Amino acid sequence: MTDILSLAAGNLISPIILSFVLGLAAALARSDLTIPEAVAKGMSIYLLFAIGFKGGAGVAAHGIDGTLVATLFAAAILSFALPFIAYALLGAMTRLSPLDKAAVSAHYGSISIVTFVAATSVLESQGIASEGYMVAAAAIMEAPAILSALWIVARTGGSSRGTVDAGLYREILLNGSIVLLVGSFLIGTITGEEGLATISPFIIAPFQGVLCLFLLDMGLVAGRGLRESRGDVGGGAVAFGMLMPLIGSAFGLAAALVVGLSAGGAALLMTLAASASYIAVPAAMRVALPEAKPSIYLTLSLGVTFPFNLTVGIPLYTALSSAIAGG
Repeated sequence: MTDILSLAAGNLISPIILSFVLGLAAALARSDLTIPEAVAKGMSIYLLFAIGFKGGAGVAAHGIDGTLVATLFAAAILSFALPFIAYALLGAMTRLSPLDKAAVSAHYGSISIVTFVAATSVLESQGIASEGYMVAAAAIMEAPAILSALWIVARTGGSSRGTVDAGLYREILLNGSIVLLVGSFLIGTITGEEGLATISPFIIAPFQGVLCLFLLDMGLVAGRGLRESRGDVGGGAVAFGMLMPLIGSAFGLAAALVVGLSAGGAALLMTLAASASYIAVPAAMRVALPEAKPSIYLTLSLGVTFPFNLTVGIPLYTALSSAIAGG
């Protein structure tokens, strides 16, 4: 237990975590610190391309085997199942409408790619290796949760829509973050380690610094969201935003142990299962469930769960995976 706590504490004192804390504190203090939107978008494009390319190169070096296939299958099952757990938990902890509960649940079955990137950075700083194909698991976990939420809505009759149509499929599959992540992953897979070596000065050396600045901006965004939406999110919902990641990570760890992932791979699958989408799913919810309140699902995913995972979750998942899967 002492080793777990010391590793978790060490991960908290890192440039990426402290950069997020700085942004969060600045926003809560109403500082005029801002990151230009074009700069923030450019950084997100860089990070998605870099993590996708490195993941593809990792797959090329590893090759396709049973563990990879089992991991992708487990990731899809997690994404589909977690919204049902989230929906039941929201029913017990909040007074949200069935529609808002379903919309929130979709976010907690899908993933936050930035949280995933932060976790990979923490693992690298600790010298913990992970399977390169985990980025493919991240891409697979984006969509199934949306289908689960729509099924819940259809069963509860909470929306005038709640159906999957061509427009929603397009919104999900052609979301910019998904296209860039999957596309760079394929490029990395095709070009392999030789391709990675060619552009390593671009996607490896600057990665940590860009991530720090990006998380500074995310801290600013999360802090402003918390400040501006207090009326829509009660104490029960906030508690859910911190409890659900722990439940999701437990299922992620169980799946990792069954599949046989390394300690690093287990930490990443735990992080994926614990994270909450604030890019792809909100875009899909605008199309599928326009009556749901963004002030609720965005505040919980970005304002509560995202900072919780960065400051508490990732260090905890890394420590637990090292203690359990690493043994």
